[in-house]
Amino acid sequence: MTKIIADHLARSAYVYIRQSTPDQLANNPESRRRQYALKTRARALGWENVVVIDDDLGRSGGGTARPGFERLLAAIGSGGAGAVFALEASRLARNGRDWHTLLEFCALVGSLIIDEDGIYEHTS
Repeated sequence: MTKIIADHLARSAYVYIRQSTPDQLANNPESRRRQYALKTRARALGWENVVVIDDDLGRSGGGTARPGFERLLAAIGSGGAGAVFALEASRLARNGRDWHTLLEFCALVGSLIIDEDGIYEHTS
């Protein structure tokens, strides 16, 4: 039995892509390739509309504005995200406050978090 239901698929899937430093961008293209490949995984799981957010490439989370993460939170909070995809769920946020905000938003609107290891639903 899958945790993915019609309501999730009726909304968009969001793929959040990030690498924290310009050095990572220059020297680790495999990570970026794997992250962009999550769009294909979302389609394979049944999503027709997949939104890729890569605005935060090369931005550290330490005190730096991250417009992509803010855009992701807005999409979740508005109920438009059926799922958020990342290589590793714990890497979606850069600090505890952002992580808890993301989890709370997902729980409130019933968005899933999907990474390479599983599909997670959060309840309030």
